[in-house]
Amino acid sequence: MKQSMQLRMGQSLTMTPQLQQAIRMLQLSTVDLQAEVQQALDSNPMLEAEDDSGSGDNQAAVTSTANDEFSVAGEPEAVAEQVTVDSPVSEIPDELPVDNNWEDSFDSHSMASTSGNSSASGDGSNYENQSGESETLQDHLIWQMRLTQFTERDILIAEVLIDSIDEQGYLRATLEDIRDAVISEMEVESDAGDSEDVLELDEIEAVLHRIHTFDPIGVGARDLRECLLVQLSHLDEDTPWLAQARELIGEHMSLLGSRDFNQLMRRMKLSEEELCDVVLLVQSLNPRPGSQVAGDTAEYIVPDVVVRKFNGAWRVELNAEAMPRLRVNAGYAGLVKRADNSSDNTYMRNQLQEARWFIKSLQSRNETLLKVATCIVERQRDFLDQGDEGMKALVLHDVAETIDMHESTISRVTTQKYMHTPRGVYELKYFFSSHVATSSGGECSATAIRALIKKLVSDEEPRKPLSDSKLAKILGEQGIEVARRTIAKYRESIGIPSSSERKRLV
Repeated sequence: MKQSMQLRMGQSLTMTPQLQQAIRMLQLSTVDLQAEVQQALDSNPMLEAEDDSGSGDNQAAVTSTANDEFSVAGEPEAVAEQVTVDSPVSEIPDELPVDNNWEDSFDSHSMASTSGNSSASGDGSNYENQSGESETLQDHLIWQMRLTQFTERDILIAEVLIDSIDEQGYLRATLEDIRDAVISEMEVESDAGDSEDVLELDEIEAVLHRIHTFDPIGVGARDLRECLLVQLSHLDEDTPWLAQARELIGEHMSLLGSRDFNQLMRRMKLSEEELCDVVLLVQSLNPRPGSQVAGDTAEYIVPDVVVRKFNGAWRVELNAEAMPRLRVNAGYAGLVKRADNSSDNTYMRNQLQEARWFIKSLQSRNETLLKVATCIVERQRDFLDQGDEGMKALVLHDVAETIDMHESTISRVTTQKYMHTPRGVYELKYFFSSHVATSSGGECSATAIRALIKKLVSDEEPRKPLSDSKLAKILGEQGIEVARRTIAKYRESIGIPSSSERKRLV
């Protein structure tokens, strides 16, 4: 094989570190962006967070206008590449009085500022936004168990039972499994190998019945029938229709589940009005008692974009509290010498360049986010005015073509980014949906069809609910051609049961 040298010309796309950083920051959520900014502030001395009252060389308002009916404006002093931080940390005294608590010497706002939490406001910490462990159902039941007169043996059985209760309040293990688990615990504690004959299922059942009386009533039930019967047993005996409700749950649960009210009236020998009263009493019970006890801590969303109506036009603004505001430290930047090639000067020059790249990436992210949000609001003005029924069909390609960007960029900027509107807070991806052709040649979005289905179901006659075929026929009369199976898919996606399950007397 003969070796030779050849010269070729070609084009290729090179991902520079700056481009990689800009793409990565584009897909960060608000929380992740705040963490990224804090990390940059800690590692780069050339970067500094600008106060609300400060104005740096990099400060520039992102403002753009469209036609008279639609305009986009940034905050008067909001910058795309800058970050909002808390007020300065209060001075810490050299010596603390020994008879004072830490909370007496430092206010909560100063503590929040020192931790780098940029979301705190000047009036103190937002306590409901602080994450903490809330009381679980198991903790609530264990607390009540310790207040109950149990023997040590019963306490061990109760602990195993409580550990086997799910978040809905139901016991998800059989009594045999509970006995095996208790015996294992007893063998570990007493080193006895003949405990299997000592523990009987009746003993476990007795402890379980006492757990049923814990708050919430009905917790620890093995199925829905037992859960409802336990709750009925704690009602006053003079409660109207109590005996009929026990008969309904104990003997005719399957007929109640299938909504066969005619058969129920015949078997229970009740009139329609009387059966309605019995069903109302059953509906007053809680089929998921465990849901009454708080479980997971609520998560709060900080919107990236705020949409409001001003003088008849919808305005899109970046959320100043969520948008970072950074600038280059003028003092450190002035120490960089052009002709000096020392290691210290090289380090400072590199840090200065990285700081400028970081600020430029933030500016690019916010400008792109504003452009995408502007295009979405312009396309979905009917949604803002009318609700879900006014949602237009929209795909990523439509926005990418309008603002002259790639679809992958639109996908990144709409992921985990939220828009605050007068109708609520929505993820940007919520405004994208597929479409169905109409008889007039237009398009109707899937979100609008779901809203129409929800409206039709809410207005239907409870005794004669609309079937999927009937819903498809009604939409067809409105010019929206949708197949029955598509109606069923949309109905299930918004949590609406079938017509047979929606049938009720009251």
